[in-house]
Amino acid sequence: MRISRKKRPEKALIPRYKKNAEIEAEQLLVLDEDGKSLGAMSRRVALDMALEKELDLVEINPKSEPPVVKLIDFTEFKYQKEKEARKQKAHSRASEIKGIRLSVRISNHDLDIKREQAIKFLNRGDKVKIELQLKGRENARPEIANETITEFVKKVQEHVEIKVEQETSRQGKKVTAVIAKK
Repeated sequence: MRISRKKRPEKALIPRYKKNAEIEAEQLLVLDEDGKSLGAMSRRVALDMALEKELDLVEINPKSEPPVVKLIDFTEFKYQKEKEARKQKAHSRASEIKGIRLSVRISNHDLDIKREQAIKFLNRGDKVKIELQLKGRENARPEIANETITEFVKKVQEHVEIKVEQETSRQGKKVTAVIAKK
């Protein structure tokens, strides 16, 4: 079996806009550089107007009837659209679920370090999944695990306003809870 090493082609930042001779519709609703409507006119008249003003005729809304076109400098328009798309892409970050592992016999110092880690994750916009693995005789006393997680959540709550997304629950030998920043 051969593994393909080809990279997937990168998706364009902005959609493709038809300009000047690429526009197919015969009747167009034309807007000037400032966005003011110049009314409906034929494609030929609109192209002549664009040439006269040394601007491009760019199809802004192809789905409307008649399609909306605007007289603008296309390179500047494209640059602005790409700049907006890059800014939006940079600010959109999906929140991840970060895991914090505790134990029933965790020391206070270790608990404080884990708390600082959880606070860092929450402030970054991530959710925190608190896991506590029960070992051996600890399985007979799951309420101790619940107390440890509750204590941890209270310590985190002193520093960050949080909401509990998933209450403390037991799945086999694991006790888990999920918290997120309000």
